[in-house]
Amino acid sequence: MRIHLVNPNTTRSMTDKIAAAARAVAGPQTEIRAATSAMGPASIEGYYDDALALPGLLAAVAQAEAEGADAHIVACFDDTGVDAARALARAPVIGIGEAGFHLASLIAHRFAVVTTLSRSIPVIEGNLQRYGLDRRCCAVRASDVAVLELEDPLSDARARISAEIGRAVREDRAEAIVLGCAGMADLARALALEHGVPVVDGVAGAVTLAEGLVRAGLATSKAGAYAPPRPKGYVGRLADFAPPGLPKLD
Repeated sequence: MRIHLVNPNTTRSMTDKIAAAARAVAGPQTEIRAATSAMGPASIEGYYDDALALPGLLAAVAQAEAEGADAHIVACFDDTGVDAARALARAPVIGIGEAGFHLASLIAHRFAVVTTLSRSIPVIEGNLQRYGLDRRCCAVRASDVAVLELEDPLSDARARISAEIGRAVREDRAEAIVLGCAGMADLARALALEHGVPVVDGVAGAVTLAEGLVRAGLATSKAGAYAPPRPKGYVGRLADFAPPGLPKLD
């Protein structure tokens, strides 16, 4: 089984961390092929970055689809471009945010999300409402950690994330925590031991769900919302973009 994991930002060190977390939970017959977007922002922090990440993300998904990927994982907690990628791909496409929410809802009555910056809170709250899981989430908290701080071993990012988890457990009565950034993937186990509640990493959750969908023989439905894009002209830098082919980004 080949799972294509794409980091829709352009920071390769983050891709390496995410890929390690994915491979740690993947089955022995699963190959994780990790890709870093070739075009877009260095980190995704809010709606603007999200929009600029889409062309590079879709190019990566189209290429992996053409190479026979059995499933795709979009490794951004905002679930950047997941709907567009599902329209482009026949293989299942899993966003790590949605995966984390669903796993938490299966192991706890109430869960909280601890993310990076406060500007990400409205994006996450909107996704929770869209997925119908907002009633299960007791809080979305920001640790005030910039995404790229997670790549700096000298930062106090882990301490700030841990402090916010403690507040979520004490003040919001959270029974489980979902880590709200792919760059936090390496922290889940240690934080769970520290706080005594399950800490869900969406990367690990997405791998588990992707493997299950592939084994069950389930692919993305093309009957409605995720039907392939209709042929049409594209202007500007994406003038030659014709799904499911690759956009020319030069």
